[in-house]
Amino acid sequence: MLTTLETTLPLMALGYLSGTWLGALTVCRMAGVRDPRLAGSCNPGFSNVLRLHGMRLALVTLLVDIAKGMPVLGLALLGELPPWAQGLVGLGVMLGHSYPVWYRFRGGRAVASAFGVMLLLTPRVALCCALLWCLLAWSGRTAALASLATAALAPLFTLWLAPAYTEVVIVFTLLVLARHALYLRGLSAPKRDG
Repeated sequence: MLTTLETTLPLMALGYLSGTWLGALTVCRMAGVRDPRLAGSCNPGFSNVLRLHGMRLALVTLLVDIAKGMPVLGLALLGELPPWAQGLVGLGVMLGHSYPVWYRFRGGRAVASAFGVMLLLTPRVALCCALLWCLLAWSGRTAALASLATAALAPLFTLWLAPAYTEVVIVFTLLVLARHALYLRGLSAPKRDG
């Protein structure tokens, strides 16, 4: 009989592989528009596609990045894995999105993929986070700050609505915050000529 870890590790690897499918690249390629990694924030995600190519392509990108990890997470749920194991599978999806092997480990900031993971594992938390993100992005007009604030508050929502997943969501939060910190540090770094 397989142990939980022996079941979890292959699913985590599958999660990583599914996460490496960057929706922005597929959507922009199919639409015949410029690669989002070459302009704007150079991030292959929703907000950069929105900035460069408009709402329609951005929404399709968002849907792909939300849904891509759901099949493998569904397997983790069907297998009745404990929350920590489900979290590892979800983390695999997010790591695949952030560090895709096919693109020299240069991926997105994991917000949409984190939302997709949480939508299956902690749906009420995911919906609270989505509402908060929309309010913050609308009032502040910046997706990055809305993402940072929402990620920081996600563990509190989880503690309230899905306490068994609190440690899992803390790990997700740390990854999202780290990815945004790297992005913001890149924005503030002095530009070198030549």
